[in-house]
Amino acid sequence: GIWAAKNDRVYRVALAVSGFLYTIPTLAFLALLIPVVGLGKTNAIICMVAFSLMILIRNVATGIREVPEEITDAARGMGMRAAEVLARVELPLALPVIVAGLRIAAVTVISVTVVGAYVNAGGLGTLIFSGMSNDFAPKIWTGAITACALAVAADLSLARLESRLRARAA
Repeated sequence: GIWAAKNDRVYRVALAVSGFLYTIPTLAFLALLIPVVGLGKTNAIICMVAFSLMILIRNVATGIREVPEEITDAARGMGMRAAEVLARVELPLALPVIVAGLRIAAVTVISVTVVGAYVNAGGLGTLIFSGMSNDFAPKIWTGAITACALAVAADLSLARLESRLRARAA
């Protein structure tokens, strides 16, 4: 994301590749990975990373690019090197936008982990799929409600953090 923020060509290529991966339906993506990495957690982890990439690259790059040039110029005028400007000025000011992306990515990853049970990756999806194959509603409800609660908790927690960071940055 940082490299993409500083280099327009990298930004375009990274978004094109990660955007293409993001458009592939989750179950299809997991199935395409089976011949390459087999069944299990590795399959689901690759899918989670691929689905998070576009969101995180876009938000990190956007957050950094939205920092007003006057602020970064002032930091350089105070003698800060490029790495210091990034660490002490750009990233702190970009943090609300980065956390907004992290919020979307977290919910996306939770969704992928549920479907990942279909390729023997474990997780809450195991309860759902097991309940479906045995026609046992309590198992389905337990897995589904827990997965929903986890996604909502992650979303609300990160929304609260994002709100605090926006207030602090203002």
